[in-house]
Amino acid sequence: MKLHILDISIILVYLLGTIVIGLALKKKAQKSKEDYLLGGNKLPWYLLGLSNASGMFDISGTMWLVTLTFIYGFKSIWIPWLWPVFNQVFLMIYLAAWLRRSNVTTGAEWMIFRFDNGRGGKLAHSIIVFFAILSCLGFLAYGFIGLGKFVEIFVPWYSIQEYIPFEVPAQYVPHFYGVIFTLFAVFYSVIGGMSGIVWTDLLQYGIMTISSIAIAVIAWNAVGDSGLNVPDGWMSPWFGRELNLDWSGLIEEVNDKIKSDGYSLFSIFFSLMLFKGILASIAGPAPNYDMQKILSSRTPREATKMSLAAIIALIPTRYLMVGGFSVLAVLFYDKLNLSTAGVIDFEQILPSAILQFVPVGLMGLLLAGLLAAFMSTFAGTLNAAQAYLVNDIYLRYKNPDASAEKIKTVSYSIGIVTVLISIVLGFFVQDVNTVLQWIVSALYGSYVVSNVLKWHWWRFNGEGYFWGMLAGILPALILPLFLDTLDLYYFPLILFSSLAGCIIGTYRAAPTRKAVLVNFYQKTMPWGFWGPVRDMILKEDPSFEGNKDFKRDMFNVFIGVIGQTILVVIPLYLIMHKNINLLISIAILAVCVVILKKNWWNKLKY
Repeated sequence: MKLHILDISIILVYLLGTIVIGLALKKKAQKSKEDYLLGGNKLPWYLLGLSNASGMFDISGTMWLVTLTFIYGFKSIWIPWLWPVFNQVFLMIYLAAWLRRSNVTTGAEWMIFRFDNGRGGKLAHSIIVFFAILSCLGFLAYGFIGLGKFVEIFVPWYSIQEYIPFEVPAQYVPHFYGVIFTLFAVFYSVIGGMSGIVWTDLLQYGIMTISSIAIAVIAWNAVGDSGLNVPDGWMSPWFGRELNLDWSGLIEEVNDKIKSDGYSLFSIFFSLMLFKGILASIAGPAPNYDMQKILSSRTPREATKMSLAAIIALIPTRYLMVGGFSVLAVLFYDKLNLSTAGVIDFEQILPSAILQFVPVGLMGLLLAGLLAAFMSTFAGTLNAAQAYLVNDIYLRYKNPDASAEKIKTVSYSIGIVTVLISIVLGFFVQDVNTVLQWIVSALYGSYVVSNVLKWHWWRFNGEGYFWGMLAGILPALILPLFLDTLDLYYFPLILFSSLAGCIIGTYRAAPTRKAVLVNFYQKTMPWGFWGPVRDMILKEDPSFEGNKDFKRDMFNVFIGVIGQTILVVIPLYLIMHKNINLLISIAILAVCVVILKKNWWNKLKY
């Protein structure tokens, strides 16, 4: 075993702390369905924002970002737009408020609010439940395999093999470790509900912040005045038609990794990524832990502030760690052990760098934090899956009058079954990047069109939503089996298939009932193509004013994305001693803050 007894003690204390929090909040979670799934809508926005940041600060994602930054340098700041990371800016400026005004429990329940409880509403409800469960299982498997690969390097199988009464094939050792640590996340999320998740996330965020600062300081000292031996263009975020990063003569194996990633034609990749990212952001949050935390906020106004808190809490802290480990990996690449079964695996950079450069004590704290990050993401995603399965299947179709005790029992059972299924799926995942690319490019691509139209087009109905989603999900599941290319490159096929399903499905059925449309529009107040509905309201209430904030919202989004991107590069410039770039970035960020303070924060009226 490669861990010092002090490091092991710190990790065990953390794991014990998660159990204590779960038990402490057990009674509160059992009061009602709302207390279990939404924390009773009593959690303040800054705690929800920190919780969301902690949930996004996951092991698998951090391993991926360290790998990207090591290979692509400052150009890597654009690649996370695949998620897209800037969707948090859209939520902050206006979408979180739109969503929270519905006062529903889950995204599937929102479908009834938008499309009525008739045939169309039921179809929309059923397809979003299916999508939510599919995406949650995908994220659970993604986190599961990332955790296992991470732990394997610190606890080599040979060091514990003699204590395990059964044989585990070498390729499944990461999965074995994933199962063990998953059990702790299951405990506090299933027992403590949303409140348990949020308070455990707060503990985890504190650990991660301390660890990130420490790693950044170590890297900053290591860089000194010597600089980095990297390819031309590595230190610049700007790019042309092609990536043009050549590691020849430095680290030859990196060129093979760039080729396999498929990012070489970077301008085409960036254009598709930006196009898909804007559409995905306008579509609103997918039905996962992000949406559940927005619905858990106290008011629409606090929902927008929650998204702001998540951006501020997550990005600088995470990139202090990402930048720190990436710089250390470049400086001391020859000391890293990246070989897995005789093959170089660049996703091992993060755990290998921790093992090589982090001192005793801090290593325990850092590992506890990264394990915490995994469990935070896992727990939040599991809570979202439980919400859909309990609220939108069991209570809706099976037992609408279930007692609080019955709901508790069913929630526990569903949580355990969901975890077991995700573990089985995790055994089929080869690496973090594979499942990540499928989730953000293919699966989320199927979500885009239907969910843009649901906000912005009055004539769009439940049937259109159902057929649009189905026409997107099916190719997202099938195309990866036949096309050996980056998932993002067949996003346009998924997009057009989904759009055709939306249009055909919409006009094959009658519009949604007027009363439902009026109720939705008056409560949500979206901008878009709502003229006929607005006219109906004006006949009854001539003083009514629709939402005229489209231009202001889009301007604020533009400024917010600039500010968010600057938050990414500031820690990198700081660690690499790029002081002039750092000062310019801080000045640009200050301008963005002033603009948003006057044009967004001061005008929040929800």
